[in-house]
Amino acid sequence: MTVGAWREDRIGSALRGENPAVMRRLESGFAVIGDVQFLPGYSVLLTDDPAVQRLSELPRSGRLAFLADMDRLGEAVEQACRRVEPGFRRVNLEILGNADGFLHAQVWPRYAWEPAELVRRPVWLYPRGMWGEARYALGARHGPLREAIGEELDRLSGRSTRTAPPGSG
Repeated sequence: MTVGAWREDRIGSALRGENPAVMRRLESGFAVIGDVQFLPGYSVLLTDDPAVQRLSELPRSGRLAFLADMDRLGEAVEQACRRVEPGFRRVNLEILGNADGFLHAQVWPRYAWEPAELVRRPVWLYPRGMWGEARYALGARHGPLREAIGEELDRLSGRSTRTAPPGSG
């Protein structure tokens, strides 16, 4: 797979162990760190079935598992950001599905240092240009926060040791 090609098939690449954004495999899918980090710690829960577009397409047990994983990822981001990032305030959880046609949930950390006109508004009101700026792109500098989120996911699942993401072992 060419560099960045995993973005064209996020779920398939995660299933094959080729998605470098994967932090952990969860019951219903994959916890991944977001491509953009203008709000450090932004993470996404991807379903493990690329054919599923909506939560309502899953059987009840699958819905509950997805929502439980979303809750777990949200708590992991909250705990990690509280520990690692100055000014952490809260997390926002959302399932929208307007841009990507597969089921996913977004976990947005929110911070006291955000611009006053945006701090209490939806993330989607941030200027479009910020979403593609190189300074906000996921990179090595996000490693410590990524590791902290993974450690929190392990702690919340009762694992005492680090679980490697797919394809890293």
